[in-house]
Amino acid sequence: MRNTAIFIDEVFKEHDPGFDHIECPERVITLGAVLDELKHKNIFIEPSFSAASQETILLNHSLKYIQNVKATSGKIYSALDGDTITSPKSYAAAILAVGALIKGVDLLISGDIDNGFALVRPPGHHAEKDKSMGFCLFNNVALAAHHAIENLGLERILIIDWDVHHGNGTEKSFYESEKVLFVSIHESPLYPGSGNINDFGEGLGKGYTLNIPLPGGQGDIEYANIFNTLIERVVYQYKPQMILVSAGFDAYHGDAMSSMRLSRQGFGYMTRSLLRWADDLCEGRLLVTLEGGYDLTGLRNGVFTMLSELVGTTLDTSFSASIDEAMHCNLRRERTPHPAIERVRDAAKTYWNI
Repeated sequence: MRNTAIFIDEVFKEHDPGFDHIECPERVITLGAVLDELKHKNIFIEPSFSAASQETILLNHSLKYIQNVKATSGKIYSALDGDTITSPKSYAAAILAVGALIKGVDLLISGDIDNGFALVRPPGHHAEKDKSMGFCLFNNVALAAHHAIENLGLERILIIDWDVHHGNGTEKSFYESEKVLFVSIHESPLYPGSGNINDFGEGLGKGYTLNIPLPGGQGDIEYANIFNTLIERVVYQYKPQMILVSAGFDAYHGDAMSSMRLSRQGFGYMTRSLLRWADDLCEGRLLVTLEGGYDLTGLRNGVFTMLSELVGTTLDTSFSASIDEAMHCNLRRERTPHPAIERVRDAAKTYWNI
């Protein structure tokens, strides 16, 4: 078993965008209930962590924007944009979510954990320097990468974003930097409409953004093929010192936010690939943060299958997250690539040997 940390807190339930909002507290409530079944088995480390400072959040966001979000504290209802609604404790949840990622990076660098999963709310990958978007307040994964680079001296961070929606905020944070390789697999066309196949970065960052927009209807085989024949070849050339993952589970079949068809086996296979890359390239340093995923059953299935892989053993709960090895063998087989994958490969050949 690996030394896996879980970052979760009651405050994440207190961010409440309102009745019938799809990014609801039940997303972490349902996960916490299953985690409670496992606590007596001491499978995970549960580190203490604190809210990120304003100085930390300034690594990715403007002071004016931070102040605007902070001003929502204690207010029953504030609308930062048409999709992003806050409640009295939303700001507290948002700065604690960032703090969870910062703590996770520190523990990976110190060697106190092998990997970790931040089960946080609100999500972050749409948040840009000076505005909220798509339910997101502060960009948790971008801030984790900034911290690793600017405070800890790392020079090559890989961010994999497999949320079904393109991580526009994360992309913009590092679009001109060679210190982050940002890889996004997302459905297109879909919100927020960014993530074009020819958006590879600018300046020093040219070639260090890899967008893989896919039509709806893709499932385990297609995602595995992308990992096996495209992303892996780029990652091994880049040689990251740490891997961060924006793990959205809204590509799960049946999630109302997309028309993708991933099963829990697909999420398990992608996680197993990430673990292998991390072991080969960066001393196992792998940190995952929760982004989307709005079908509660699909979210639970995906998260606990991923956790089974991170820990290295099947989690024995009333929900079985066991991995079907036959499915993994099947996903490892070479398949005829989807035309969308071939288009990405052809475009990326300018920058990578693939």
